[in-house]
Amino acid sequence: MIQLLDAFHWSQLLQPQYYIENGGLWLLLFVVFAETGLFFGFFLPGDSLLFVAGIYSAPLAAQIFVSENEWVNLLVIFSFISVAGILGNYVGYLIGNKVGPAMYDWKENLLFKKKYLVQAHSFYEKHGGRAIVIARFIPIVRTFAPIVAGIVKMDKNKFVYYNILGCITWVATMLCAGHFLQSYILNHFQFDLKKHLEVIVLGIVFVTTAPVIFQVLKHRTNK
Repeated sequence: MIQLLDAFHWSQLLQPQYYIENGGLWLLLFVVFAETGLFFGFFLPGDSLLFVAGIYSAPLAAQIFVSENEWVNLLVIFSFISVAGILGNYVGYLIGNKVGPAMYDWKENLLFKKKYLVQAHSFYEKHGGRAIVIARFIPIVRTFAPIVAGIVKMDKNKFVYYNILGCITWVATMLCAGHFLQSYILNHFQFDLKKHLEVIVLGIVFVTTAPVIFQVLKHRTNK
C-alpha cells in the first residue's frame, strides 16, 4: 500500500489508462458519473477515457462475464457506461434545479449578474436540447451543462430525452472509435495503440478542446 502511494502522482488522474489499470470497469463508471454531472469532476478524463475503454473492451467486459464476441463485449460496457453517464447528468440537473431559485436572490458582483441567468434561461428555451447533446463532446462544458440546465429550469422531460440521446451518442461514438481503430491499425499495420496511449490521449484532448479555444480567442478578438 505504501509503495502504491509513493508511486502515485496527481498527474495520473488525468490519464485515462490509470483508472482502467487500477480500478477497472467500476472505477471507470464512477469517473464517468462524476465527470458528467458533479461540478468537482470537471478535471476528470471523459472522451479519452471512453476511447481507451473501447481499446480495452474485452478485459473490462470480462469483469462481468467472459465472452469471445467483440460486439457482446462492446454492448456490455456500452450499457453500463451509458447508465452512469445518464445518471451523472441527471444528478447534475437536480443539483442545479435545487440551488437555482436561490441564485435569483444573490447579490450581484463581479462574478454574478442576474442578466446572465436570464440569458441562460432564454438560451435553453431555444436551444436546450441541442446544447445538452453537443455538450457531451466538449470537456468541462460537459460537466456544467446539466447543472446550468437545472438552474434555468429546463423542462425535465425535455432534459431527460436529450440527456439520454446525447449520452448514447457520445458513449457509442467514443467506444467504437477506440475499439475499431485499435483493431484496424493492429491488423493492417501491426501497430498497437496500447503502447502509445499517451500520444493518443493528447490528440483526443487537442481535438475536443480546439473548438472551445477557438471560440474564446474569437470572442476576445471581437471585443
